[in-house]
Parts: sequence; C-alpha cells; structure tokens
Amino acid sequence: MIDTHAHLDHVEHLPDVLAAAAQAGVSAIIAVGEDLESNQKNLKICQSAPRPRVYLGFGFHPDRAHRQDLEPCLEFIKAHAKEAVAIGEIGLDFWYPWVKIDPALQEKQKAVFRRMLEAAKEWGLPAIIHSRGAWQESLDIARETGTRKAVFHWYSGPLDVLEAILAQGYYVSCSPSLSYSKPSQAVVRATPLDRLLIETDTPVFYRNSDGGGGFAASPKDVRITLECVCRLKELPQQAAAESLDQNACRCFALK
Repeated sequence: MIDTHAHLDHVEHLPDVLAAAAQAGVSAIIAVGEDLESNQKNLKICQSAPRPRVYLGFGFHPDRAHRQDLEPCLEFIKAHAKEAVAIGEIGLDFWYPWVKIDPALQEKQKAVFRRMLEAAKEWGLPAIIHSRGAWQESLDIARETGTRKAVFHWYSGPLDVLEAILAQGYYVSCSPSLSYSKPSQAVVRATPLDRLLIETDTPVFYRNSDGGGGFAASPKDVRITLECVCRLKELPQQAAAESLDQNACRCFALK
C-alpha cells in the first residue's frame, strides 16, 4: 500500500509511526509540504532513508497565501526539485470563513496557485491539488495553466466537477473519511479504479464509522481507506491494493 498524502512533519514519535506503517504493509509514503519550514523538515526525513520509503511533495498550502512570502519557498523548491515526485500540496481553499467573504483573499490564493502550477510544469512534476470549497475554480486554473498531470487530493466536491476532472485525465484521492462521509463515498463510487489514489492526510483526526470517538491518522491507517474502497466498489482487497499502487506509481513516476 502507498499512502499518497501525509504530513510527516507534524508527526510525533515518527520512527515508531513509520515502523507501525511498515508492519501494516505500507510500502511508501508521499510526504507533502505546506510551506518552507515543512518542506525543509520533510526533506530531512526523506534523507534519513526511512522505511517505508518516503517520497517528497514540495508545496505551499493555500492557507499560507496571504500569511507567508511565497518566494523563499519557491527558491527552496527550485534548489531541490530533482528530489521531489510532486508539487503539493497547493491549490485553493474557500471554505475558510474569512476567505469565503473576501474576494481579495480568493484572488491571492489563485495567483499563488497559478505560480505553483507553472513551477510544476517547469520541473515536469505532477501537482497535488487542495480544492476545498473551490472545486470548479481549482479545475479551471489547472486547465488554464496547461497542467497535464494532477491529483485532486481528498476530493469530496460535486460529481459534475468530478466528471470534468476525470475527463481532463487527472486523478482523485480518498481518505479514511470514506467510512462515514457520504460525499466522499459518492466520489469513489463514480471514479474508475484506475484513476483513484488512497491516502491518510496524516495526522488529520477522523470520526469512527460507528460514531463513537475518533482517531488521529497515521500512515498505517491507509489500510482503512483501502478497505473502504473495496467495500464501496465490491473488490477483493489484494487486487484493489495492487491496482491502487500501480496508479500511484504511474501518477508520481515512483520506482
């Protein structure tokens, strides 16, 4: 299993967490960045040669667009682009109340997103796109910039936009929220298996499917995502795992 989206820089006791992931059958993890500091931390994690194998996605989260200077982060990414398999996470998030009511903040996010997509094109890397509350806008900008390879991370938006995302040749990913999220379940049912990726978005907190309590995800919990995909699409687990791993290797050119 490959966890295609985890924030390892936020994880405490990382050696233990990675050991648990390996024990659970996780073969690789894509560590995504949110800003200069997280990109730097993830690079150090990757350079420590952990097991499971850690790959890098260098990013700049839309929440940072109006709070941090993009340029130092871009300079860092430029210097280390050959060590990454993706640019992400990047994108738009209009779900934040202060962004939803402020067109200027939305435009700032769009400008940063365009810059990052152009950088991904320049370095020949796929984009990991955060699109919460701005699904159509994120797709429009990806199209406008000529982005050829992308994954819409943890997509839970409208099905008509999903159809357009898939028609564009992009992937979508899903998380352990599949155990209870009706929008996420609808997306997985509507997405062909060969365009689907699985992730944890570690260390996001998820509810338990029975409604009692919850848990902070770690990469080992990508098995929960896999099991949910299998139930929703009525697939045997081994065959589904192999297909989903192939998708990740194809999307991110993993060895």
